[in-house]
Amino acid sequence: MPSFDVVSEVNLHEATNAIDQANREVGTRFDFKGSGANFTLKENVITLEAQVEFQLQQMMDILRNKLGKRGVDISCMDLGKVQAVGKTARQQVTLRQGVDTELARKIVRLIKDSKIKVQAAIQGEQVRVTGKKRDDLQECIALLKGSDIELPLQFTNFRD
Repeated sequence: MPSFDVVSEVNLHEATNAIDQANREVGTRFDFKGSGANFTLKENVITLEAQVEFQLQQMMDILRNKLGKRGVDISCMDLGKVQAVGKTARQQVTLRQGVDTELARKIVRLIKDSKIKVQAAIQGEQVRVTGKKRDDLQECIALLKGSDIELPLQFTNFRD
């Protein structure tokens, strides 16, 4: 029986490359000279550090640009609040991965309401969609691509 999985993943290797490029750009820009502004990536959290909040906003634009050029979907970014600590300002950006339970339920409900002849089941941090016909699965993929889900979705493990 044909099936596929709906997942939300971020290529962390490309994210690391984008962070390195952004750090290089911040290091060479005139308006950041001597400010100590930098990006750090630990697991799924990017930390922006600068002297003032205005520089953080500029760094966020640089980060979005670099991530976009490296093929990382920027809609997976969850922006934290700006924290002023002494003479520095920090902001944390979390790269969200996996389909949480609430979003998985929303996806299943969307598929069931569409009346496409497929079954959707939540399996951990992914949703497995099975159906009798390949065309039904492709119709389901088109439905999910056209929906307004806040996370970028990938469709993996397509089996006939």
